[in-house]
Amino acid sequence: MKRSRVHVMGASGSGTTTLARALADRWAVPHADADDYFWLPSNPPYVAQRPKDERAALMRELFVPREAWVLSGSMLGWGEAVVAECDAVIFLSLDPVERLRRLEEREARRRAGMEYDDAAWREFLDWAGSYDDPASTGRSRVAHETWLARIDKPVLRLDSAASVDEMLGTVLEWDCP
Repeated sequence: MKRSRVHVMGASGSGTTTLARALADRWAVPHADADDYFWLPSNPPYVAQRPKDERAALMRELFVPREAWVLSGSMLGWGEAVVAECDAVIFLSLDPVERLRRLEEREARRRAGMEYDDAAWREFLDWAGSYDDPASTGRSRVAHETWLARIDKPVLRLDSAASVDEMLGTVLEWDCP
C-alpha cells in the first residue's frame, strides 16, 4: 500500500491507535485519533464532549487537507464527511476477552499513581464490553459492520491478535485498489 489517507477502526482495545501510529510513523505522515477531536481537553480526560459541528471543523482545519494521513478511532454519527475523504479503511477485530484484558492493562498503566473515578472506569468497561453484543446500540460491531457494508472504500480486515509488525506488514503489502 502506498502513502495515502487511511482510517483504522475497530472496538476500543483492538489496537487501532497502535497500528495507526505505526503506519503513520512508517510513512512519515500525521496520525490523528478521533478521541482527540471528540473530547474536550480535561482532567480527568474523557468527560466533556466537543460539540459535533466543532469536531469535524477542527479536523478539516488541522488534519484533513494534508496529502496523506492515518486516522484511528470510530467516527460513526459525526465524522462521516471526514472519513469520506479517506482512500481506504482498515478494520481491526479481536477476541472480546483479550480486548478487555488489553483495556484493563492499558488503563492500569495510565492511572498508575493517579486518582481516578472507579465508577466511571466500570461504566467504560461495561460500554466497551457491550461492543460485540448483537443487541448493543451505538458504537458496536453491528454498527461498524453495517457502516462498512455501505461505504464505497476498500476495506482491509485484520485480526489484531497478530503483532503490530505483522499487521503493519500486511497493510504495507496490501494491493489497495
